[in-house]
Amino acid sequence: MAADYTIEKLNVRLLQLHHRNAKSKLRGLASEYNQRDAGFSLLEVLVVIVMIGVLSAIAIPSWLAFVKRQQVNKANDAVLAALQDAQQEAKKKKVSYSVSFRTDNNTPQIAMYQGSTPTNWLDLGRDLGIKPKQIVLGTNLSNLNTNSGSVTYASAFNTNAPQTITFDYMGILAPKTNNNAPDTDLKVVVAIPQAGNNSAGQVKRCVIMETLIGGMRTAKDTSCS
Repeated sequence: MAADYTIEKLNVRLLQLHHRNAKSKLRGLASEYNQRDAGFSLLEVLVVIVMIGVLSAIAIPSWLAFVKRQQVNKANDAVLAALQDAQQEAKKKKVSYSVSFRTDNNTPQIAMYQGSTPTNWLDLGRDLGIKPKQIVLGTNLSNLNTNSGSVTYASAFNTNAPQTITFDYMGILAPKTNNNAPDTDLKVVVAIPQAGNNSAGQVKRCVIMETLIGGMRTAKDTSCS
């Protein structure tokens, strides 16, 4: 009986050892399999690279177009703000205020001032991170304070001759120097330049002054032509 009991205990011990060894072997095999399967195959890497390239080719042009539209929108907002500020200052101080526009060395510039000669030119969009040649600026007017009082309705982009809008002491459009009534439907246009030159492309934003009392509105694209 004692011998049978001893043999039974030995068998149980052997089964336990066999079970432990089997589990250890299984863990070793699983670890070896995971190590072999941990990386990517060359084909998988190539497929991922091709997918990234296709998505980039689709997304990048759309993103760049969005950024350019945002730049034009912000520059047009700056033009509108300058005109509104000049109109308010004219009414508040009871003196004439002007806003002039020009392009100097491919850089659109704007000046708001009292008097006849601007000296405080600022690069349009300088505070917005807009660099030269990223936008173009044009108007459909020459200079409202010239003796002839003529207005050219073909938009003139990239001219270094100041183009000016003046508000009188009541905040309305000032008469021309020949005392004729000022013209209306005046436009100040900001646009994305065409590739390879400085003329306006199809994406445009503008401020339009429609009435003698200086009413303003904004428009875009074909409405700015």
